[in-house]
Amino acid sequence: MSKIGNKLTVVISTVVAAGMIVSGCSLVEKTPEAIAKQKVAKVGSEYITRGEFDKDFEPIKEQIIARSGKPDYFDSEEGKQVLTETKGKFLDNMINQKIVNKKAEELSLIKDQNEISTEVDKQVEEMKKNFKDEKEFEDVLKQQHLTIDIMKKFLKDDIVYKKVYDETTKDVTVSDDEVSKYYEQNKSMFTEKPNSMNVSHIVVDTEEKAKDIKAKIDKGEDFAKLAKEFSTEPAAKTSGGDLGEIEYNDQRYDPTFVAAAMTLKEGQVSDPVKTQWGYHIIKVTKLNEYPVLPFDKVKDKIKDNLLKDAKGKKFNDSLTAWNTELKVKKYDKNLNN
Repeated sequence: MSKIGNKLTVVISTVVAAGMIVSGCSLVEKTPEAIAKQKVAKVGSEYITRGEFDKDFEPIKEQIIARSGKPDYFDSEEGKQVLTETKGKFLDNMINQKIVNKKAEELSLIKDQNEISTEVDKQVEEMKKNFKDEKEFEDVLKQQHLTIDIMKKFLKDDIVYKKVYDETTKDVTVSDDEVSKYYEQNKSMFTEKPNSMNVSHIVVDTEEKAKDIKAKIDKGEDFAKLAKEFSTEPAAKTSGGDLGEIEYNDQRYDPTFVAAAMTLKEGQVSDPVKTQWGYHIIKVTKLNEYPVLPFDKVKDKIKDNLLKDAKGKKFNDSLTAWNTELKVKKYDKNLNN
């Protein structure tokens, strides 16, 4: 990870997610100057131009190329899809930042631009302490396809965003009853060690097939043998459907699948469970459960997490309302021509 710091990493990583949207094309050849003047979004009475977008997006674009290891990555179908989706996400970020900037002004949260600049400079100096000298710092910036001015802009935007976030969510609270209720409903999340289970499964494409297999298991046929014979999962041919150890609430697996597995006792086999992958017969071969931590030991952590979630929801709801209020429009066709 770059030494630049978590804030910049969050900004960059947020907009580098891949996607599957096909970009459009223009039948009219335009000059670079004309393209730069095209409007890609409108926020209230203000516009974001293609030129503004391209300037801010350039380091992101270069980072995608660097990570792919292919200079001509955007000529490939995959590259085109990634570029289109990433541009869309980055434009959404620019729109949100413009909305936030307007709200910061409306709420008089930025009384002195020099104060913001001073804070940005302070953060830059803190970052530099992670490097042996100025040259190493500048070299890392170049490796990330950044300039000091672009980095300062990211940091300034982050400061303004946080001011509006804090102001908008300052009255959000979480009651002790909410914390206690969450603890009671999610005790498996607060054990001395993470609870886990060893799970096997057989997945097929129809419920009828799954029921037939379950009937065979109920009659005593071997689970692993049936998995090798019928499961559509390629690995099952050798693993017998054994997925190994899975922690409760493991985010790597389909939540419906994990929730169903968590209801089973050791050695128990489920009825067919439908997920996006098909119909599963699930068997828990071993449970690894640990004592639940006392409420007093985890209540502060629970409260912090619930408060963070509640504030996030309040801010996102506010952002959606401001988006409507400012009659935001996007001109996607001008983003990819």
